[in-house]
Amino acid sequence: MVPRPGLPEPRYYSELLFQPRRLACAACGAVADRDPEMRGAGLVGAVPGGSEDPFFRRPLWLQTRCVGHILWAYNEEHVHELSAYVAARLRERGASRPTTAMFARLPPWMKRSDNRSEILAGLETLRALAERSAPADRSDAAHERGDRPRLRPSLYFRGGPYTGSP
Repeated sequence: MVPRPGLPEPRYYSELLFQPRRLACAACGAVADRDPEMRGAGLVGAVPGGSEDPFFRRPLWLQTRCVGHILWAYNEEHVHELSAYVAARLRERGASRPTTAMFARLPPWMKRSDNRSEILAGLETLRALAERSAPADRSDAAHERGDRPRLRPSLYFRGGPYTGSP
């Protein structure tokens, strides 16, 4: 899934949430395009997070049940970063603002040290799942549930993002 080809480079990183997208599957040849939704005079941006793809709202391939929750990742790099964080005995804060950093936004159950071994085992399951591509290989957790959190949509007005009520 990439921004639709032929678009100008975004000026701001946040613009990526509002760009038209193209989904192309190398395995089956399926292609789909997505234009951002309009709400009044504003574009509604994608809301990353949850067990669905933020643009096409399809279940993520990499998800499994773990510690009574759904453990998910976007790709192998995401699995690797999560594994490094969960395995760390000392977790230091980076230079990023804590509210925008991926690790600061992880749910509490993923940060608890008593869940470490189960979460690492779940991440190994995701790593193995990333190597498979047949529909029969899909995790039993990777089905539509409509549980994606949508706290509030981002809107894009007059050249800048707006995250309040429309």
